[in-house]
Amino acid sequence: MRELSAKQIHEKIIAKEITATAVCEAALQRIHSTDSQVKAFLAVDEQGALAAAKAVDRKLAKNEPVGPLAGVPIALKDNLCTKGFPTTCASKILAGWKPPYQATVVERVRAADAVPVGKVNMDEFAMGSSCENSAFFPSNNPWNQECVSGGSSGGSAVAVASGMVPLALGSDTGGSIRQPASLCGIVGIKPTYGRVSRYGLIAYASSLDQIGPLAQSVEDAAMLLQVIAGCDQKDSTCTDMAVPNYTEQMQSGIKGLTIGLPQEYFSEGLDPEVKAAVEQAKQVLQDAGARLVEVTLPHTEYSLATYYLIATAEASSNLARYDGVQYGLRAEADNLIAMYKATRAQGFGAEVKRRIMLGTYALSAGYYDAYYKKALQVRTLIQRDFTEAFNKCDIILTPTSPTVAFRRGEKTEDPLAMYLSDIYTISANLTGLPGISIPCGFNSEGLPIGLQLIGKVFDEQMLLRTAQTYQSHTDWHTKRPILA
Repeated sequence: MRELSAKQIHEKIIAKEITATAVCEAALQRIHSTDSQVKAFLAVDEQGALAAAKAVDRKLAKNEPVGPLAGVPIALKDNLCTKGFPTTCASKILAGWKPPYQATVVERVRAADAVPVGKVNMDEFAMGSSCENSAFFPSNNPWNQECVSGGSSGGSAVAVASGMVPLALGSDTGGSIRQPASLCGIVGIKPTYGRVSRYGLIAYASSLDQIGPLAQSVEDAAMLLQVIAGCDQKDSTCTDMAVPNYTEQMQSGIKGLTIGLPQEYFSEGLDPEVKAAVEQAKQVLQDAGARLVEVTLPHTEYSLATYYLIATAEASSNLARYDGVQYGLRAEADNLIAMYKATRAQGFGAEVKRRIMLGTYALSAGYYDAYYKKALQVRTLIQRDFTEAFNKCDIILTPTSPTVAFRRGEKTEDPLAMYLSDIYTISANLTGLPGISIPCGFNSEGLPIGLQLIGKVFDEQMLLRTAQTYQSHTDWHTKRPILA
């Protein structure tokens, strides 16, 4: 079963060659036999998954219409609210919390008759690039279990790469879908900001966060994006714009397409083996009919500092609500202030505390203009860079990550080195642009390498078309890690 794509599973269920219940049971069995090695799941909803699968089978038995993801197992990142089922953000401060409402994307995948099988691990409150900041345990890379999975959607990437589920949902604030997808050898999409509703996504940085799909192939990712995209009245930042048929145009090729190559993304700090794989990918796309041009994004060097000022400032504000009063952990203390301090000290991990303090400092009196306001101004300059670059090209091509997956513990004592893991992905969040990571090779140690494509605003279909063309000429996305 794990060799089948989401599309193939759906087609076989619709044709009644297999049942949704059998697919669900196979996924649950795979989780039970494999997850102890890679540690993707925080909570498995076996009872709920089987109920959803049986509901699909009942519809088919009565010849009733079913949704576009009927019977397909899916994993949900643990910062997506699931009504009545634990949602912890991989943090002690929300351990055991069960939301009273459902995230819009969860409602939509359920309405599409997908089968959510559980919640997967992540860096605490989505703050991290390795999934080592989870309050519970790190997730292991299925290609080498001594290496990190990437983050913050590490559990989502591992669940798909390990063959436990064909689809997963993650969130991307600075690369948190694309970077783990790259490190685990799968496809990950960050849609345009406003393309997918954020209602029910527990906020890290509200102007940067975006929910997106992870899958083994571009086609599967497009199927999931089709389901979750579109206007939502519950999210004022979600655009009221028609959603194109993503799978319809994917096979039309890229002849005449212009791909921009930003020189700033191929300079110092890029691993030679990663660079070589991306260079080969460029050639594949050129041979498929694309035209390659040099572009420049001159403010790239300021993107990391800009991101970590804006993101931490917004996190400082968003995480103020976790104070032990209304929900989550509450530490016992003699007075209210002491309770606040004790709750947050016990409930938050080191990285979350670090980012709250950075953000609070950047917003404090006397420093707001020097740091936060200036970061917003530089963000505008970065946006202008991309606007000018897209006057010369249709798509921008870069590496997804400067390195392959690194060893667990290798960067935990050096936050700046860890932050640099997102150097190529954060610009798409600062600008709101869509981005995709697709597998483009392996290094000499057998670890996956990812290729990133960045598109124009709300032009996900061009991204998907380009990525699908690349996958039709290569087989990197068909490779699977060997697990028991």
